[in-house]
Formats: sequence, structure tokens, C-alpha cells
Amino acid sequence: MSEKLQKVLARAGLGSRRQIERWIEEGRITIDGQPATLGARVTPHQALRVDGRMVPAHAIQPKPRILIYHKPEGEVCTRSDPQGRPTVFEKLPPLRGARWIAVGRLDFNTSGLLLFTTDGELANRLMHPSREIEREYAVRILGKISDDMLARLKEGVMLEDGPAHFDTITNAGGTGANRWYHVTLKEGRNREVRRLWEAVGVQVSRLMRIRFGPVQLPPHFHAGRTVELDDDAAAALYEHVGLEPPLPPKAKTKPLAAKRARDPGRKRGRVETSRTRTESRRRAGRTERRR
Repeated sequence: MSEKLQKVLARAGLGSRRQIERWIEEGRITIDGQPATLGARVTPHQALRVDGRMVPAHAIQPKPRILIYHKPEGEVCTRSDPQGRPTVFEKLPPLRGARWIAVGRLDFNTSGLLLFTTDGELANRLMHPSREIEREYAVRILGKISDDMLARLKEGVMLEDGPAHFDTITNAGGTGANRWYHVTLKEGRNREVRRLWEAVGVQVSRLMRIRFGPVQLPPHFHAGRTVELDDDAAAALYEHVGLEPPLPPKAKTKPLAAKRARDPGRKRGRVETSRTRTESRRRAGRTERRR
């Protein structure tokens, strides 16, 4: 079955569909040695090259992977850091023929849920502002919060890059001078959660993302750990952004003959149990009655 070229390469993690369409227009992609054209469709058996480099066959048709990473404080979300700080990519499992794409970012001093995927189209849709994917954060606040402050944060305040607001604010308790709140919003501007609280004169002492769209940070999931989404959770995420979920790979079954061949000394007779003896008697009785 053929698929659009940009869809295949986006799924392989090489970029978003729009990026790949630009590469096609720039003549950077070939199919079986010929320059690709917009709208071209390809099959798994065709040779694809990007900038002259072969795209491995196993990268074209793999099942997309989605990873939850519990980012600790003190890590950057880039692949490398000129200051030598640890990066989130150092903790991810290695891949062959694909790459992990971070779905958005978290600040250096922010912890919590960070999604990674090998599907460039999925990552692009999850990050695109038009999708308005809801994010939920747990925020620890130092100091007293008035009802007027909460009302302003929900109605909207003016930041240096435009108006912003929280969709919901829920009191999550706390002791002493520290209070916890859960807040939701549908965009991911730089340091937006912290800047919103600072706009009403409040200091954020701790910030953790606990949900991104339908994906929640698992309870008791320690910082620095990763877990891969199962097929059901992955399908829900695809549907959330209007994409058709990829089919899970079919289970491979080995022929019985091959299994026996590895153990030639094994007898082919079955082991008789009380259940098989009962079944044998029933069959014998039916045969006797037919006679």
C-alpha cells in the first residue's frame, strides 16, 4: 500500500510534514534515484534518500513510539548545551533509524511530564497553537493569595508578549506559607505559568507539569525515569489531535513444526490428564452409540 511521501518521512521522525514539503521543493529528497515531487506516494520497497543519505527501510515503516519522561529540575530540553548542563535527551533510550522529538519544552527549573515521540507529524500537531492542547501544572506559591488575584489570573493579565490567563485554578492545599494550586492553560509560551503569577506579585517556589492533553504523569513515578505509552494511550493521543492511530504490530507466531525441530528427542504423544481421559471416554461412548 502506498502512502504520501511527507507522511512516511514525518512518521520516521525526520521532521514535520511542512518541513518535508519544503525539502521536496528544494530537491533534497529522491525516490529510487529520481527527484521527489509534491504529492508523490511511496511504498515500503522504494529507496528514499534525504540529502543523498539513504533512509533505512526499518525507519520508514516502524510503529511510532511515544515516551513519557519525568523531567527533574536542573536539565535543559536541548540535545546539547554549550554550558555543559545535563540534557533530557541523555536519559532517553537509544533508537536506530529514527530520533526522539521533544513535544514542547520545560524550563531548567521546572520538573514534570515531558513527551517524546518518533512521529514528527504527531509532535507538530501537539505543539501547534491552533490545537489548544490543555496543559496542567502543580504550582507551589510562597505567600498569601487573595480572591482578587485569582480572579485576575483567570480573567487575564497583560504580559510582555501579549495577554494570558489560566483556564482553571484549583486550590490543592499546603501548610505554612506555602500553598499548592493546580492550574490549566492551552498554550506553552516561555515561562508563561511563572510570569502569570509574577504579574500579580506572587513568587513561584516550585513548578511541575502533571498533564499534557489526555496524558497524565503516572503517580509515584520518580524523576529521571521514562515509560512508553501503551497502544490504548497512544491511540487516545493520536485521536486527540485528529490523526488516525497507527495499528499495533501483529504478533508473530512460530510454526509448530519449527518448534518440534529444535527438540527432536521430544515424544510427539500428548500427556494424558484426567481431563483428556474424560474426553476420550466421551468420544468412545459416542462412537459406540453410532454403531
